[in-house]
Amino acid sequence: KTEQKIEKKPKLKTVRTLLQGANESKLDIESHTGTHADSFFHMLAEGKTIEKLPLNRFIGGCIIIDFTKTKNNAISIKNFQKNEQKNKINKNDIVLLKTRNKPLKEFGYNFKYLDKSGAKFLAGKKIKCVGIDNLGIERNQPKHDTHKILFEKNIPVVEGLELSKVKEGRY
Repeated sequence: KTEQKIEKKPKLKTVRTLLQGANESKLDIESHTGTHADSFFHMLAEGKTIEKLPLNRFIGGCIIIDFTKTKNNAISIKNFQKNEQKNKINKNDIVLLKTRNKPLKEFGYNFKYLDKSGAKFLAGKKIKCVGIDNLGIERNQPKHDTHKILFEKNIPVVEGLELSKVKEGRY
């Protein structure tokens, strides 16, 4: 696991032309671009890489919980407990965290995120997966507590979702 320079700019390369039967290109981008799932290897040295995560962790019933009106940027256990009557989280749910009512146009550092108490709460519910409509699920956590709490309980993270037009509820 060596350090290497990561190219951040997308690269588009022609791999076939009409003379070869069809125009085709190859797009080379960083894995943290747009909507994406984090592999456990993202934060755990011995964690599974993305191709080793079972697809069924990302498929199934979900609950979208709306945190757009939450004043604090940190989504904590208290936020989930306040909503528990209305938004009961069940075992094997996919939990999607809605934090904005407009599509994300560009990355900003002042976003709503799941703090470690919220991550522990979700991990205790034995959910299947958690997603958020920001390009990161945590911030200001140098040890990446939120990711590690979830990954150690085999819960993948999906970031960069577009939930602005979706209402809170079960789907």
